[in-house]
Amino acid sequence: MGSVTFLVVLALLVVPVVAFLIIYRLRKPEDIVKEYAGTPEDKSLFIKKYEKADVNNQRNLFMEVGLTVALAIVLLAFAYAPKEDDTSSLMSSEVIEEEIEEIPQTNQAKPPPPPPPPPPEVIEVEDDIEIEDQPDLFDQELDIEDVIESPAYVPAAPVIKEEPKEPEIFVVVEQMPEFPGGDKALYEFLAKNIKYPAVAKDNGIEGKVYIKFVINEDGSVSQATVARGIGGGCDEEALRVVKDMPKWKPGKQRGKNVKVWYTLPVYFKLQ
Repeated sequence: MGSVTFLVVLALLVVPVVAFLIIYRLRKPEDIVKEYAGTPEDKSLFIKKYEKADVNNQRNLFMEVGLTVALAIVLLAFAYAPKEDDTSSLMSSEVIEEEIEEIPQTNQAKPPPPPPPPPPEVIEVEDDIEIEDQPDLFDQELDIEDVIESPAYVPAAPVIKEEPKEPEIFVVVEQMPEFPGGDKALYEFLAKNIKYPAVAKDNGIEGKVYIKFVINEDGSVSQATVARGIGGGCDEEALRVVKDMPKWKPGKQRGKNVKVWYTLPVYFKLQ
């Protein structure tokens, strides 16, 4: 079908063109000039071309030939348009069923059971064998003194004597220590027993000397030191007087006498 269409289109394309060329070639220009010789058109000065020699006269023919050629090309293109291969015919709708060959199961013969173990051999013991008498172990005399050894000497562990712990010295207790007679009696004692050092008088030294000491459980004074001094012999004098103080009323913590730190200011003032 495609080849027939191609030949028809080719004929429509080639035949008009060939006919046109043949007609146009057979009509030579010399023949047209001879045809118009002696005519008014030949003698006229205004006519540039003969009517039959005018190319525009063939315009309609050229247009028809061009349209024919274009139409032939279009038809040729449609005639030879690529067609999709119909691959559907290649696909078979039938499903090929594979035959599965069944493998017959073979029953393997069970191995025979192992033979039973042979019975143990019975060894016959002769009755005529005499058994020798064994010595009596209980008749042997044992020397107990030789068996029992004296225990090894183990040195006694050293006795560690625990040193008595020093009683704790408190700073603040429930009941603070008190000088016999109260604070008034304390300052009267200091004023009565302190002697102003000559060096301090000559140099005009005055102020407070702070003495720190411990009041023991029995009220005695110990560990007296100068916490802050002013010099000029005032520190030594204040320390001497504090050490000479009588016993205080001791401080108490939970109803028990305890050691307490105490700081006492001693005044030195020139008059």
